[in-house]
Amino acid sequence: MSIACCLPVVECVYCLACTRWVWQRCLHTTGYDSETWGLASSGEFEPVPRLCRFILAVYEDDLETPQWAPPGGYGIEPRWVVRRRTPEHAQGRAPTYLLYVDHRHADVVLAVRGMDMAKESDYAVLLDNRIGQAGFDGGYVHNGLLKAAEWVLDAECDALRDLLATNPGYTLTFAGHSLGSGVAAMLALLAVRDRERLGGVERRRIRCFAMAPPRCMSLNLAVRYADVINSVILQDDFLPRTDIPLEDIIKSLFW
Repeated sequence: MSIACCLPVVECVYCLACTRWVWQRCLHTTGYDSETWGLASSGEFEPVPRLCRFILAVYEDDLETPQWAPPGGYGIEPRWVVRRRTPEHAQGRAPTYLLYVDHRHADVVLAVRGMDMAKESDYAVLLDNRIGQAGFDGGYVHNGLLKAAEWVLDAECDALRDLLATNPGYTLTFAGHSLGSGVAAMLALLAVRDRERLGGVERRRIRCFAMAPPRCMSLNLAVRYADVINSVILQDDFLPRTDIPLEDIIKSLFW
């Protein structure tokens, strides 16, 4: 058989292999990535419902007269809100975020809202990236999210340092949803790297809870900062990942 006769067969096999790969990627879920992980304890999950409410509160223009509060409210004391910044304040460089001191849980929280579909600046942050464009600590991160986080940290560094000094022992938590969770994850990386800018806060007091996060850093960074960054992903096989019944999760989020 000549080589020319083999070529159609090789092309057919190659096309089938490519089709199979694409089909598998379309069916791939994050559940496969975490199927070998252990169960989350109640203590590890405890901050999640509270921080979800804080993130939802960022969507409110006025927390004194909230319009979209879930049953039971946001769990936020308006007088403990340090400031709320919109993309207009940030000149389009970062999404809306809220700086809050949670004295009930000894926590300084910076919560970032998810993507605003009506804001061109949010699309600009998301699309500002090329593979290998932004190096960080021996790995790679999303360029647009890193620049947004750098702007936020530059803007709030003095306030965060003062709040941590005024409230010794408080944790520093970055939390966000979707696009905001990517910014929060980048903030956690920057805070760990530049701890002296924040008054020398210990690494163990810096936390990030990223709700439905984008893939925004290389695997080596995800592993290296796994003690700081917690990714929270709700999926159809979520229950095997935690020992908390689903009905209790829902109640904790909205009641």
